[in-house]
Amino acid sequence: MTTKKKQIFNTEGAIFMGSQRSSSNCKVGIYGVPYDGTTSYKPGTRFGPSAIRAVSNSIECFCPQLNLDLEELFYVDFGNLEIPFGAPEPVLELIKETTKEFLKKGIKPLLLGGEHSITSGAIQALTNHYPDLIIIQLDAHADLRNEWLGSRHSHACSMRRCLDILPSKQIFQIGIRSGSRSEFIEMVKEKRLIPQRSGQPATELFEALQHFQNKPIYLTVDLDWFDPSVMPGTGTPEPGGFFWQDFAAIIDVLKGHQMIGADIVELAPKLDSSEISSILAAKVTRSLIMLLSLSD
Repeated sequence: MTTKKKQIFNTEGAIFMGSQRSSSNCKVGIYGVPYDGTTSYKPGTRFGPSAIRAVSNSIECFCPQLNLDLEELFYVDFGNLEIPFGAPEPVLELIKETTKEFLKKGIKPLLLGGEHSITSGAIQALTNHYPDLIIIQLDAHADLRNEWLGSRHSHACSMRRCLDILPSKQIFQIGIRSGSRSEFIEMVKEKRLIPQRSGQPATELFEALQHFQNKPIYLTVDLDWFDPSVMPGTGTPEPGGFFWQDFAAIIDVLKGHQMIGADIVELAPKLDSSEISSILAAKVTRSLIMLLSLSD
């Protein structure tokens, strides 16, 4: 008989600005997953969650785009999940069980990575609760490989593993500009690839989601979606990316939908001594706290 490992959170260090530590009356729960065990190029995303918290007080609590203030919202920062080092499978199991506990308490999960492999752990829990779940992926890379460097749970396989367990098989992939020929053929064939033009409204996403009103949506943000000129602190940067106004355009679309969870992954803060990458990630975090708070 397998005994489930109890979730333990490390609460040492900084806390995301304005957050509570008590889950009482909280709608959104933040937790870090400092894992980068399958990183295939530059490591260091395990430092991402703590870096986001450490710089969060450098940005304002008020968001003029959403007309919301963090000081008026109830959200909790649980700290970093204490995880086993090594193979990804035990980490994913722990993420699944932790996310299940959040759902039991009526708390929407917001994960701070860590590498992109962590997403499938949360999706495993969420699909049991929301069988019609839809995933929206902001990413430079398709992440549809079946295995990479001998691992089926590599960060290069994150969306493939999500598709394995996602009943709806519905993923919208936005901003993908790197992948194998077969990955691009699949994305086009299955109508998953949603184009976006930098500096323009997210019209294609808006139109695609018209058929999915009131469906639960999970947003996964791989920070290498942003252009390396504003996000150098990531392990696999890819030229030709996006900027803050492009992210804001996506938020404008998603605020009209039922958001039930999100993650922010692939920040490698030690690759950017200026801390600009961490500050951008913290501002993304602020937007996602607000976006999740808006939805019923």
